[in-house]
Amino acid sequence: MYYQIPEMLKSGGGAIVNNSSILGLVGAARAVPYVTAKHGVSGMTKAAALGYADQGIRINSVHPAYIDTPLLQGLPKKTYDGLVGLHPIGRLGTAEEVASIVLFLLSDKASFVTGSQYAVDGAYTSR
Repeated sequence: MYYQIPEMLKSGGGAIVNNSSILGLVGAARAVPYVTAKHGVSGMTKAAALGYADQGIRINSVHPAYIDTPLLQGLPKKTYDGLVGLHPIGRLGTAEEVASIVLFLLSDKASFVTGSQYAVDGAYTSR
Protein backbone atom coordinates (compact mmCIF):
# COMPACT_ATOMS: atom_id res chain seq x y z
CA MET A 1 0.00 0.00 0.00
CA TYR A 2 2.97 2.28 0.62
CA TYR A 3 3.62 2.50 -3.12
CA GLN A 4 0.12 1.75 -4.39
CA ILE A 5 -1.86 4.45 -2.59
CA PRO A 6 0.06 7.47 -3.93
CA GLU A 7 -0.46 6.22 -7.48
CA MET A 8 -4.14 5.58 -6.83
CA LEU A 9 -4.55 9.08 -5.44
CA LYS A 10 -3.07 10.50 -8.67
CA SER A 11 -5.62 8.58 -10.72
CA GLY A 12 -8.63 9.44 -8.58
CA GLY A 13 -8.94 6.45 -6.28
CA GLY A 14 -9.57 2.75 -6.49
CA ALA A 15 -9.81 -0.36 -4.37
CA ILE A 16 -7.32 -2.46 -2.46
CA VAL A 17 -7.85 -5.94 -1.05
CA ASN A 18 -5.31 -7.11 1.50
CA ASN A 19 -4.89 -10.85 1.86
CA SER A 20 -4.75 -12.22 5.37
CA SER A 21 -5.94 -15.45 6.95
CA ILE A 22 -8.54 -16.73 9.36
CA LEU A 23 -5.75 -16.33 11.90
CA GLY A 24 -6.09 -12.58 11.40
CA LEU A 25 -9.52 -12.93 13.03
CA VAL A 26 -8.93 -15.55 15.73
CA GLY A 27 -6.05 -16.94 17.76
CA ALA A 28 -4.20 -20.24 17.49
CA ALA A 29 -1.95 -21.98 19.99
CA ARG A 30 1.70 -22.24 19.02
CA ALA A 31 1.31 -19.77 16.14
CA VAL A 32 2.02 -16.47 17.89
CA PRO A 33 4.22 -14.88 15.19
CA TYR A 34 1.83 -15.83 12.36
CA VAL A 35 -1.28 -14.73 14.27
CA THR A 36 0.43 -11.45 15.18
CA ALA A 37 1.30 -10.74 11.56
CA LYS A 38 -2.19 -11.56 10.31
CA HIS A 39 -3.87 -9.44 12.98
CA GLY A 40 -1.53 -6.67 11.84
CA VAL A 41 -2.98 -6.94 8.33
CA SER A 42 -6.46 -6.54 9.83
CA GLY A 43 -5.52 -3.44 11.79
CA MET A 44 -3.61 -1.92 8.89
CA THR A 45 -6.60 -2.47 6.60
CA LYS A 46 -9.02 -0.76 8.97
CA ALA A 47 -6.72 2.17 9.70
CA ALA A 48 -5.91 2.74 6.03
CA ALA A 49 -9.58 2.47 5.07
CA LEU A 50 -10.39 5.23 7.55
CA GLY A 51 -7.49 7.33 6.32
CA TYR A 52 -8.36 7.16 2.63
CA ALA A 53 -12.15 6.67 2.49
CA ASP A 54 -12.72 10.37 1.78
CA GLN A 55 -10.13 10.28 -1.00
CA GLY A 56 -11.84 7.61 -3.08
CA ILE A 57 -9.80 4.60 -2.02
CA ARG A 58 -11.62 1.58 -0.58
CA ILE A 59 -9.55 -0.90 1.41
CA ASN A 60 -10.79 -4.29 2.64
CA SER A 61 -9.26 -7.61 3.62
CA VAL A 62 -10.02 -11.25 2.94
CA HIS A 63 -9.33 -13.98 5.47
CA PRO A 64 -9.32 -17.45 3.91
CA ALA A 65 -9.38 -20.62 5.96
CA TYR A 66 -7.61 -23.70 4.65
CA ILE A 67 -7.76 -23.69 0.86
CA ASP A 68 -7.41 -26.86 -1.19
CA THR A 69 -4.14 -26.23 -3.00
CA PRO A 70 -1.41 -28.56 -4.26
CA LEU A 71 0.46 -27.85 -1.01
CA LEU A 72 -2.32 -29.36 1.09
CA GLN A 73 -3.02 -32.18 -1.35
CA GLY A 74 0.44 -33.54 -0.54
CA LEU A 75 -0.40 -33.99 3.15
CA PRO A 76 -1.03 -37.41 4.69
CA LYS A 77 -4.72 -38.34 4.47
CA LYS A 78 -5.19 -38.17 8.25
CA THR A 79 -3.74 -34.64 8.40
CA TYR A 80 -5.75 -33.49 5.37
CA ASP A 81 -8.96 -34.94 6.81
CA GLY A 82 -8.18 -33.22 10.11
CA LEU A 83 -8.04 -29.87 8.32
CA VAL A 84 -11.33 -30.59 6.58
CA GLY A 85 -12.84 -31.35 9.98
CA LEU A 86 -12.02 -27.83 11.19
CA HIS A 87 -14.56 -26.40 8.73
CA PRO A 88 -18.24 -26.85 9.64
CA ILE A 89 -19.11 -26.78 5.92
CA GLY A 90 -17.32 -30.15 5.65
CA ARG A 91 -14.68 -29.33 3.06
CA LEU A 92 -11.79 -27.03 2.29
CA GLY A 93 -12.24 -23.88 0.24
CA THR A 94 -11.06 -23.34 -3.31
CA ALA A 95 -8.87 -20.64 -4.78
CA GLU A 96 -11.78 -19.70 -7.03
CA GLU A 97 -13.98 -19.02 -4.00
CA VAL A 98 -11.39 -16.65 -2.56
CA ALA A 99 -10.89 -14.99 -5.94
CA SER A 100 -14.64 -14.41 -6.28
CA ILE A 101 -14.85 -12.28 -3.13
CA VAL A 102 -11.69 -10.40 -4.12
CA LEU A 103 -13.17 -9.61 -7.54
CA PHE A 104 -16.37 -8.39 -5.91
CA LEU A 105 -14.46 -6.15 -3.50
CA LEU A 106 -12.46 -4.65 -6.37
CA SER A 107 -15.57 -4.04 -8.44
CA ASP A 108 -17.91 -1.04 -8.51
CA LYS A 109 -20.58 -3.31 -7.01
CA ALA A 110 -18.72 -2.91 -3.72
CA SER A 111 -18.59 0.89 -3.94
CA PHE A 112 -19.89 1.35 -0.36
CA VAL A 113 -17.66 -1.33 1.16
CA THR A 114 -14.47 -0.27 2.89
CA GLY A 115 -12.70 -1.16 6.11
CA SER A 116 -14.31 -4.59 6.17
CA GLN A 117 -12.93 -8.06 6.81
CA TYR A 118 -14.27 -11.00 4.83
CA ALA A 119 -13.83 -14.51 6.19
CA VAL A 120 -13.83 -17.05 3.36
CA ASP A 121 -13.83 -19.91 5.77
CA GLY A 122 -16.67 -22.41 5.63
CA ALA A 123 -17.78 -21.18 9.09
CA TYR A 124 -14.37 -21.86 10.68
CA THR A 125 -14.47 -18.56 12.60
CA SER A 126 -18.14 -18.93 13.57
CA ARG A 127 -17.37 -21.37 16.36
